[in-house]
Order: sequence, then C-alpha cells, then structure tokens
Amino acid sequence: MTRVVITGMGVVSPLGHGVDRLWAALCNGDDGIGSISRFDTTGFAFQQAGQINQMPPLPASIQAEQLDPANHFVLAAVDQAVNAAQLNVEPAIAADTGVVLSTNFGSSAAGERFLAAAAEGEKGTAVDFGALSFQHCAELVKNQYGLGRLGTVLSLSCTSGTAALGYGFDMIRAGHAKAIITGGYDALSRFAWSGLSVLRTMTKDKVRPFDKNRAGTIFSEGAGAIVVEDLAHAKARGATILAEVLGHALNNNAYHMTAPAKEGAGTAAVMAAALQDAGLEPDSIDHINAHGTGTKHNDVTETQAIKTVFGEHAYRIPITSIKSMLGHTMGATGSLEAIASVMSIRNNVIPPTTNFEEPDPECDLDYVTNEKRETEMKIVLSNSAGIGGCNAAVILGEAEK
Repeated sequence: MTRVVITGMGVVSPLGHGVDRLWAALCNGDDGIGSISRFDTTGFAFQQAGQINQMPPLPASIQAEQLDPANHFVLAAVDQAVNAAQLNVEPAIAADTGVVLSTNFGSSAAGERFLAAAAEGEKGTAVDFGALSFQHCAELVKNQYGLGRLGTVLSLSCTSGTAALGYGFDMIRAGHAKAIITGGYDALSRFAWSGLSVLRTMTKDKVRPFDKNRAGTIFSEGAGAIVVEDLAHAKARGATILAEVLGHALNNNAYHMTAPAKEGAGTAAVMAAALQDAGLEPDSIDHINAHGTGTKHNDVTETQAIKTVFGEHAYRIPITSIKSMLGHTMGATGSLEAIASVMSIRNNVIPPTTNFEEPDPECDLDYVTNEKRETEMKIVLSNSAGIGGCNAAVILGEAEK
C-alpha cells in the first residue's frame, strides 16, 4: 500500500503566523483570545474571540486588497506549506498535485459587503458570485501554483480540517495524485458570529477543557495548511519528511444536530475506525490531541469515547486540548491540531491544556494541564467532532529515521 507523508506545513493563527511561532506559543501556554474589533459586536452576548490582528504576508503575485479575509488566511498558510515542502522549486511536480481545502463559512465577509450595499439601495451593485462560492479558494490555490489535479473544498462543520487531511491522504493512496495541499480555514464575520451565537456553546469565561467548571468554548479564526505526499515521490525529490499519515476515518452520528451522541458513540466509532485503517492496536497510541471544546457535554462524551476505545490504556495516554489557548478555529481547527500533533511527535513535547483549575470526576483521564510535558512519543491521534454529528480522526506517526 502507498505510504503517505507530510512534507510541509503552514499556520495563520491568533497566536502568531508560521509553524514555529504557533508551536512556541502553545508550549508557553499563551492566550490567543481577546476583544473582537473586526465588526461591530453591539447586541451580541459574546464579544471575545481569537482574532487575527496582523494580516499574514502573501506571495507578491496576489493582490491582498481583493481578498476576503478567510481567503487571505488560507492562501498565506498554503504558501508557507508549499515553500516548506519545496514544491514551488520543481514546477513539473504541479501536474501531479491537487488541493483539498475545508471551511465552515467560506468568504462570508465578502458576501456581507454585497448585502450591505444592496440594503443601502445601491442599484447595480456588482458582485462576483463565483468568488463567494466555497470552491473559489481552491481555484485560487490551483491557479497560484499551476496545479493540474483535483481541487475541492469540504464543509463538514468542526471536523472540516481533519476531513480535508484524510481526503488528501485517500486521494494519494488511491493513486489520483502524488501530492495534495490540504488545509482548513475560516474568518470571523458578523454573519458567522450570528450563527455561532445561537448555538449557545460559547462562554464569557476562559476556555477550560476537562475542568469541572468549564462553561463553553470561544470561537476563533485562522488557517492551517498541510502538504501530504506519496513517500516514494517525496524521497525521489529529496523532500524533508516531517511525519507519516498512518490512517484516518470520518463518520456521522445521525443523532442530533448539535448534541454529541450518548457516551460519545460517534467519536468512539471514528477513533476505532482510524485505528483499523492504520492497522494499529489501541495501545500503540502515545498521545491524543483531543477535540476538547470546553463545553459540558463534549468533554464528558469525548472522555467516555476514549475509555470505550482504549480501555485501561486510556488512563495511560496523555491528552491535551490546544483550544484552551487558541480557541475553536472552526474549519481550521483540525488542520491546526494536526500540525500541533506533528510538532509534538518531532519534539517529544505535549503542549498544555491551560486554564485548568478543578478536576471533574467525569473527566478522569491523564490531561496535560497548565504546563507542557516532555515525553517520548511515536504515534499521535488527533480527534475532531462537529455540529451535524460529524466526527473525524487522523493518526500520525514519526518520520522514518
């Protein structure tokens, strides 16, 4: 079977841009949450988010002023990942490279501008409806790098980034491409915030995953990009191999639009399926980067799911949630958490779950709280779940020595 590896990664986040800056901030326990200034929050109950205040640099050929913030974020992250993978130095590779992106809200800020103009009665207001489609950003990436293979965008709520990585993995295993640029992205907008606010999952407090007094999550914006590649192809062109993708799975609870299935049944099933896809036993997992939203129900059901799949080994697996620092970056969350998982493997360090004060008897596993932990690891599972019942998991392993 074709083996698939990671050769490049890119990050745009409230904690900083670039993989190294994000990693340093996570290990330091930095807080990326602050007041929203992107739009007027008057009338909203929740006014804190993980906002990107300094726009990341873009390739000189891209005109930033014409981009929706969400597209700006993902194009910047993709450029970092492509440069890290050195895909841009060998243009012939582009013919066998595709792109799989993921988002919850796409170019919602651009749509808002059009609707605002229309509401003001500006007759003949021009709008490029193609630019408002989710597919638009995949086309921007394909055009920027001259890619010749598939280009698509997924939208699977908060599992989107993990699902995109898994889909890219599958496309390479199936022989449809030699390399895939994957990534998840989203931006804060009034439209998005309106929808997120009615979910009643946010808190005015800190995000406190697995803490007894947790009261909800806080949403953020950002983008993560990951280049996955056929191992033989990567070796042939002399690419640096950062980690290996060992397996993944995607499912849906078909239980409730917003609530997790009882005892985390969907999460348990997707983790078990990912292990099966990777051909691994449960006791091979050295660390879990949890979905860990800080909501009452998610953290309990995710804990239950981990116990269901891993049995007694569940109590020996160190678990963390970087949402405590980064917030919930919507369509980007799975991508950024996979990147953190790769960095954990490469550095043998687990970033902390911050803001943890009081243990919850229902969340009784080995959570890495408030301080980073150094521990040797070879295989990490990154877990995602989302509204609509979506679940996704990806298993990552160390690169060949």
